[in-house]
Amino acid sequence: MELVSDISLIRGEEELFDRTAHLFVAATDIACAADDLYTWALSRPSLTRQGERLVRDKRIRKLYRPGVLLNEQTARHLHHLSGLGAQIRIGTEEINETILLDERVAIMAGDEGKAVRSYSVISRPELVQGILSLFETAWLAAATLETFDARFADIRQETPQMLEFLTTGCKDDKAAKSLGMGVRTYQRRVSELLVALGVTSRLQVDARARELGLL
Repeated sequence: MELVSDISLIRGEEELFDRTAHLFVAATDIACAADDLYTWALSRPSLTRQGERLVRDKRIRKLYRPGVLLNEQTARHLHHLSGLGAQIRIGTEEINETILLDERVAIMAGDEGKAVRSYSVISRPELVQGILSLFETAWLAAATLETFDARFADIRQETPQMLEFLTTGCKDDKAAKSLGMGVRTYQRRVSELLVALGVTSRLQVDARARELGLL
């Protein structure tokens, strides 16, 4: 497997995959950690037949935050990948958005707040092993897709209405009544939704939901 360099800084997804596409094709073991399906271009919810064959032919592990399960399309995509043989887990803790190829190359995503996102491509063995150790720790602490999705099935159905209530400042008692549940149940569901979105307060819901394409 040809490496691009010891450590390279790349700007933008287009350049990233122009320079590393051959590494993805050659790799037989791919581990990916991301906040959502749109961090990495090759993870977006559209698979060609060739892409499906590549999934079947490789060991693929994908670790995501719960927000990916709040959208019906992305949830179906993950279950489809799982059916092809990819191992998928969901973790609630912050993760370093990373791809590891054959435990020899690590690609780390930079700050997404920049106009053009940067990516570090690392092949220095001691650095790759350190990144791999962090991934393995997060992987072991995460839940399987099936286990986590069972918890979020109800929340996913209620998400559109709950997001509308939260972003318009609707009172909890009125929102709960609209959903046919008690106030405490509604507040618990809101807390679960905040975890799924990866935010810590209701004030952050609008921006995060838009990032995930939920609004």
